[in-house]
Amino acid sequence: MKRPTIADIAARAGVTKAAVSFALNNQPGVSPSTRQRILEIAREIGWQPNSAARALSDGRAGAFGLVLDRPAGILGAEPFFMQLIAGIQGELADRHTALLFTVAEDRHAEIELYRTWWAQRRVDGVFMVDLRVDDPRIAVLRELALPTVVIGAPEGSGGLSAVFTDDAGGARSVVDHLAKLGHRRIARVTGMTDLWHTRIRTEAFLQAAKAAGISARCVTADYTAEGGADATTGLLAGPQPPTAIVYDNDLMAVSGLGAAQRVGIDVPGELSLVAWDDSVLCELVHPALTALTRDVTSYGAHAAQRLLELAEGAAAGDRGEPASVLTRRASTAPPSHR
Repeated sequence: MKRPTIADIAARAGVTKAAVSFALNNQPGVSPSTRQRILEIAREIGWQPNSAARALSDGRAGAFGLVLDRPAGILGAEPFFMQLIAGIQGELADRHTALLFTVAEDRHAEIELYRTWWAQRRVDGVFMVDLRVDDPRIAVLRELALPTVVIGAPEGSGGLSAVFTDDAGGARSVVDHLAKLGHRRIARVTGMTDLWHTRIRTEAFLQAAKAAGISARCVTADYTAEGGADATTGLLAGPQPPTAIVYDNDLMAVSGLGAAQRVGIDVPGELSLVAWDDSVLCELVHPALTALTRDVTSYGAHAAQRLLELAEGAAAGDRGEPASVLTRRASTAPPSHR
């Protein structure tokens, strides 16, 4: 099927191609009535701008990029990224901007993709996630002068614009909740330790526990169901197992609940569980999981708004989001004496 062209619009409207171009690009040179007629014809025949041609004419690609270097199978199982992408996509769709989303095999491949996108004018900016300590992507994106929104901690953003939530506040609220229930031995199953948000959560978690007179420890996992189950099994096999465990995402928390139940541990009678980032998974299991709740879809939308502003020439700046709120469900209770 032949794609509609500017020449097709010009023929139907009885005007020159130059007049059509003026009308479609909202430039002077045609009367208001002619402009309106041209726009109506373009809609009728389904004409869409050629993104490659537009990039050559005004430097705009009409798209933003998002690269993740996690396995695609994990992304499909983790609600956080699906909600984040939904928020980004919803906001961009309202502004007729595309989201170019792909998965890279490692950080080096991700950086090479940024360079390719920049050289080919494929995107007008990028979202950067999973911010790491001493992250090599920052220097590359600054060198390219590619508008970037870091979805993560401003402490490690290297001056790039960041949209972030109060991870330290979330950690403190969980410890406070468990301390008030009477727990004195707690643990946390973290994500990768070189992620900035993991570092922030860990420092706040341990400091809050110390202030409350609670024994606390952290063990490292990888956000997968298998990682959450293995970490839980290891914690419960120790000589003095924790009476409460906090997980850095909902997927690990759900699998941790299953691991505890398989070895005969009653939740919450013998063990309380808390998930970071609430989702429908936390409500479907039994008992339902206490969780730190935030509007991840709005989080993604706000990141998209910020990148749209940067692409239009706004100054770099950070945007803080409301802290996560602890949603109390049946998985937390006062500890038994075991």
